[in-house]
Amino acid sequence: MIDSEILEKEILNAVNSASDQDSLEKIRIAELGKKGRISLLMKELSNLSNEEKKEKGSKLNNLKNIITNSISEKKEKIENIELNKRLLKEKVDVTLPVKAQQAKTGKIHPVSQVMDEITEIFGSLGYQIEEGPDIETEHYNFNALNIPESHPARQMHDTFYLPDTNDKGEKLVLRTHTSPVQVRTMEKGEPPFKFISPGRTYRCDSDQTHTPMFHQIEGLVVDKDTHLGHLKWTLETFFKSFFEINTIEIKLRPSYFPFTEPSLEVDVLCDRSGSVLKVGHGSDWLEVAGAGMVHPEVLKSANIDSNKFQGFAFGLGVDRLAQLKYGIPDLRTFFNGDVRWLNHYGFSFLDIPTLSRGLRK
Repeated sequence: MIDSEILEKEILNAVNSASDQDSLEKIRIAELGKKGRISLLMKELSNLSNEEKKEKGSKLNNLKNIITNSISEKKEKIENIELNKRLLKEKVDVTLPVKAQQAKTGKIHPVSQVMDEITEIFGSLGYQIEEGPDIETEHYNFNALNIPESHPARQMHDTFYLPDTNDKGEKLVLRTHTSPVQVRTMEKGEPPFKFISPGRTYRCDSDQTHTPMFHQIEGLVVDKDTHLGHLKWTLETFFKSFFEINTIEIKLRPSYFPFTEPSLEVDVLCDRSGSVLKVGHGSDWLEVAGAGMVHPEVLKSANIDSNKFQGFAFGLGVDRLAQLKYGIPDLRTFFNGDVRWLNHYGFSFLDIPTLSRGLRK
């Protein structure tokens, strides 16, 4: 038999000298393939005595392992070299100017833009941001918010019910408002609270001013001294900042919401005389929000002592506010996916309006 040490040295030299994958594969087949030298030597072991088989077989197996590992290591090195060559060859100089026919930019959707504007305003007022799941249980969406089973909002024609239940056997729904986030957040902490909860919401409704999916931002403040005066100031400050006007007049009308007591509808003074509705002056009123003082039952459901703490809550329709501020006539067009509509009403990434930059150009 051939001396295994000499054979090992010869094969390893050939492996180290291989410059590409093809030459390395040829070495593997020539040495380790069915008709390779190592395989043929393994077959010759049958002609040896038991003692010689044990000795020679051990050496051949060791040699086979050494060669296999050496080929694998060399293969990895070659792959890395080839990859680096390809990366150098295919690299793109991102500092080069874009060709005119390729200069297509995306636009920020009005809903995303208005969501950011509202968040920035309340952030400047010291509000935190809290989020929750789109799929909610009946407990958080209704029960914890003092909404009885007889309430119309719980009927099938208003709420999207899912066929499954959670591990507690509770029915699941697509949340009809972001108020469940308020209960979830209060359960996790201790008052005082001051936060907003932006997100998607869902209801069985579709017309010029309603869509099955829409966006809300709800706010909650809970402490020992909060009262309706704080709520009114907060809403006035927000609407002045959002509509970028120096003065605004709002009207608070008595209403009913299961989760607030007293409950209020919030109207702003507006002008409907022209082709575009203008907020801030005129002789008409426009409903823009719902609000009120947090119902004691809602605080109790979040394990908060309603004898020590009270608070106010408000809800804003993001899509409606986007309509008002940017003159968009039909709410349904927000979700049509029409690129022409987005090019018209969308915002450039390079000229995004904020509180500090003002309206889009």
